[in-house]
Amino acid sequence: MTETTSTKKWYVVRSVSGQENKIKSYIESDIKRLGLEDYVDQVLVPTEKVIQIRNGKKVNKERVYFPGYIMIQANLGGEIPHIIKSINGVIGFLGEVKGGDPVPLRQSEVNRMLGKVDELSVKDDSVNIPFTIGETVKVIDGPFNGFNGTVEKINGEKRKLEVMVKIFGRKTPLELSYMQVEKV
Repeated sequence: MTETTSTKKWYVVRSVSGQENKIKSYIESDIKRLGLEDYVDQVLVPTEKVIQIRNGKKVNKERVYFPGYIMIQANLGGEIPHIIKSINGVIGFLGEVKGGDPVPLRQSEVNRMLGKVDELSVKDDSVNIPFTIGETVKVIDGPFNGFNGTVEKINGEKRKLEVMVKIFGRKTPLELSYMQVEKV
């Protein structure tokens, strides 16, 4: 590779939400077609794996982490920004002033988005509880599928909730895992 590798920075391209992967392939094919691979290293759509319960079965699914954003590692010299902006579905670069240059991400932001985060915040993450006491949730798995209830207690260690559900006019506490309920 030429010396352009050293000047490559990460940028965020704003795109039409829900079409990130399609737009990513448009960008990659245009770069290849125009022979500009030296200037663009990677095009990434940050995703996270989520487990959804469909018909009682756990389904692994990839969900776009930042809908409407695509990360690109590139040396945005010359015509490159214009080429990328002219691709179908691309709205523009994040942080650019009208008529100004696209603003690169700071290294800390890049590390966070790519998941190269230090151990401390990883530990922090495992304690992340997606529910709050008093919140209304809907049971989506098990014998009480379809019932709504109120979160009474949260056990972060076991990743379980105690949900008070009204069954036949009587409030009944159920112990459910995070996977068995969803926010209403």
